Amino acid sequence: MPTKAEQSFQILKERIMDGTYGPGHRLVIDQLVREHAISSVPWRESLRRLEAEGWVEMVPNVGAVVRSFDTDAWQQGLSLLARIGGYATALSAPHLSKADLDGARALNRQMAESLAAFDPGRFGHLNREFHELLASRAGDERLVSMVNSEWARLEVIRKSAFWYAPGRAEASLAEHEHLLELIESGADSEAIETAARQHELRTVEAVTRYDVEVSRRNGAVRHA
Repeated sequence: MPTKAEQSFQILKERIMDGTYGPGHRLVIDQLVREHAISSVPWRESLRRLEAEGWVEMVPNVGAVVRSFDTDAWQQGLSLLARIGGYATALSAPHLSKADLDGARALNRQMAESLAAFDPGRFGHLNREFHELLASRAGDERLVSMVNSEWARLEVIRKSAFWYAPGRAEASLAEHEHLLELIESGADSEAIETAARQHELRTVEAVTRYDVEVSRRNGAVRHA
């Protein structure tokens, strides 16, 4: 059975991720104690853990507050994920079973369906599942936990990033297939790590480029 500290951590993290506790929301320990009948000590431990993972910040004279995220935070997070996720995928590749790879392909097909249905939220969630699956056999629990935690943070920051860069979603699906082919063919770990890392970095570049284009167009309209 989960400890009280683990229970309180999961409650807070799930409510941040589903938007119940949005950016700027104050997390008041006394209120949490009353709502969940869990003492203050586990809540304090959970808040410290959430702060360490980047979900919460401690504001002087205010207390624990759910962090606000912006485009820069998303870009930095995905750049970090490109490195640690690429490495985890390379370590995981030799240990992925046929069932794992079939599951990854099924997720990629479902992503294509959500793209056709203009469902960016589902597309983003499936994309996260795809990459977490490919990194899941790395044999390093701490590394896998870091990868999964970063994906969770990114999902909260910008759930529909692919929709901000026209054409990026379709390209991403093709890159997923290429990555699966590399793994199935027994490609060396460096090739797999490079492909996985570049895949994420291309998304960063595409979204950044599109943000710049939108800003320029908006600026031109304002000055017209």
